[in-house]
Amino acid sequence: MERDTPDRRLSLAQQLVLDLSRRILAGELPAGSKLPTEQAFTEARGVSRTVVREAMSRLQAEGLVETRRGIGTFVVDTTRPGNFQDSQGEKGTAHDAVARIELRLSLEVEGAALAAQRATPSQLLALRKALDQANAVGPLHKDSNRIEFEFHLQIALCTGNSFFIDAMTHVGNTQIEGVQPTVDPQQRMRQAREREQICAALERGDAEVARAAMRLHLTNCLHSAQCTAQATAG
Repeated sequence: MERDTPDRRLSLAQQLVLDLSRRILAGELPAGSKLPTEQAFTEARGVSRTVVREAMSRLQAEGLVETRRGIGTFVVDTTRPGNFQDSQGEKGTAHDAVARIELRLSLEVEGAALAAQRATPSQLLALRKALDQANAVGPLHKDSNRIEFEFHLQIALCTGNSFFIDAMTHVGNTQIEGVQPTVDPQQRMRQAREREQICAALERGDAEVARAAMRLHLTNCLHSAQCTAQATAG
């Protein structure tokens, strides 16, 4: 049996956090629904209780679940006042989209470089799968925001840094529900090429190219968001 080291526990816990976060934000686990018990998670996922407890702790910190003593863990209403993603006001505006990408530029460029240096073979396989799904999804698909952002969440996971992963999970909470920049078919093709360049750099372990490719991708996304914000303001 593979040894359950601290690094492995962190990775498994983060995978569980990302999976449950996506399901909650996609509405698969609606507000008020009760999560499986700790024992059920360990049996279904093949992970230790320590992994499950770490994941639940992080989900609580994200404001996505709450534990009621003696009853269980429940999904909370992510739209209620006081949550991280609602704390800045005017959530979901076109100007929010610009601010969000500005934050991502300061975070994901270096994150991509770290990911190129640290990604494991299994993480690269998950990244490639996320890339294929992001490139295949159409703009009218109800889960397009979530599926496209999954690629970026996988890169955060490749860093092995819990702070990067937590920060990107926060960003994802607002990204999935927020206003998206208007993107035409030509721009979507360009974004697909840019994602491929990022993924290829990570697969080669080339930190400098990964950093540059992510900067280009997010800079172009920022330009699209700024154009959308200007259009809505006019």
